[in-house]
Amino acid sequence: MCSVEGKGRYENGDNEKQRGESRKAEELENEAVDDTRHHIGVALDLHRTINGDKVPSVPALVLPPKRVYKNNGYLMVSCNGGLNQMRTAICDMVTIARYLNVTLIVPELDKSSFWADPSEFQDIFDVKHFITSLRDEVRILKELPPRLQRRVEMGMVYSMPPISWSDISYYHVQKLRCRLNFSALRFTSQIEDIGKRVIKLLRQNGPFIEIHLRYEMDMLAFSGCTQGCNNEEVEELTRMRYAYPGWKEKIINSDLKRKDGLCPLTPEETALILRALDIDNSYQIYIAAGEIYGGNRRMAGLAAAYPRLVRKETLLEPSDLGFFQNHSSQMAALDYLVSLESDIFIPTYDGNMAKVVEGHRRFMGYKQTILLDRRLLVDLIDQYNSGSLTWNEFSNAVKESHASHRGQPTRRSVIPDRPKEEDYFYANPEECLQPSYGQLRST
Repeated sequence: MCSVEGKGRYENGDNEKQRGESRKAEELENEAVDDTRHHIGVALDLHRTINGDKVPSVPALVLPPKRVYKNNGYLMVSCNGGLNQMRTAICDMVTIARYLNVTLIVPELDKSSFWADPSEFQDIFDVKHFITSLRDEVRILKELPPRLQRRVEMGMVYSMPPISWSDISYYHVQKLRCRLNFSALRFTSQIEDIGKRVIKLLRQNGPFIEIHLRYEMDMLAFSGCTQGCNNEEVEELTRMRYAYPGWKEKIINSDLKRKDGLCPLTPEETALILRALDIDNSYQIYIAAGEIYGGNRRMAGLAAAYPRLVRKETLLEPSDLGFFQNHSSQMAALDYLVSLESDIFIPTYDGNMAKVVEGHRRFMGYKQTILLDRRLLVDLIDQYNSGSLTWNEFSNAVKESHASHRGQPTRRSVIPDRPKEEDYFYANPEECLQPSYGQLRST
């Protein structure tokens, strides 16, 4: 989600200042183009130094033509949440800027939430690519022209939170949202290079499955899910929940929430489901997550069932990740890159990363994503653990119920007047996808 501030149309009699600021804005915009060309030149010079005069065949930098429109003002955006919540918010805000015919200022990222990540936009995303690749849709500047910046400092701006949930008719340019998510929001070269190294190391050792295991302390405290936790851990999670005023729900019945399918699967439950799905235990299992709450004690069952558990921290040297430490969004970006290339992606909770990766994998050709029906699964797990189901009955029920939950082409449901209950656009950006076979199923 993002909050929005904007400076509207210029006042009457301000034409000369407007022209001056337009020239300044043009200079700021052109800096991104010049920087892009410069970096290509540096790369070619380095190649000449290493390989003599032989220069690889590199296509000329072709930028889309600028879209010419009357600028209605400037839009400043401040995003909150984790990496993928901010990512989708940026896509939405750029689309709104395009629709309003305004100039977008490079978005500001959240630095004050639970994660306290100091990363700026340019620390995570390739800001030059972001600006230049979208110039045929909307003008984007790194910063406001100086006089308008002074007005912002004086509080002479319009500020508002956007609507959190809007029906599908609110977004008139769905394909622009896809273009942003799948192309314009490219990670920095540093993140891309480390991500490629992790993927290469995994591929050298055979196929791999990524499990997005949402079992970090903040997730459990926020959700109130304490399955498998001891009394001290339950108390610690409760204290943490009450310590954050922004977390509105304080009194939570963990058992009821779990039975409703609203809790992430525990590591132990995850191990059971992987086995029930007949996932070969010789596969590498890449764990995409922060620090698992309960540590080795909670991961013991999963590690015993799937001994080839790996994480980026075990694949790389500490020095490789040193730059990313204490930057949770940059660490999440590495896991995001790996998730796109995994043979199978399995999220244990349907948070923002799970949904955005699901949609991105659909865009990449409907790569297999197993979408777990947690409400059904916890009931099956409890029946198995109580002896009501044999292993074969349990395994067959899990496989049969998830045969159609593997990221296949489906219609995105639209519910008039109830947008919060609709399928999430970024999980299934249907307008941007080509069915790989047959007709789309209705959800």
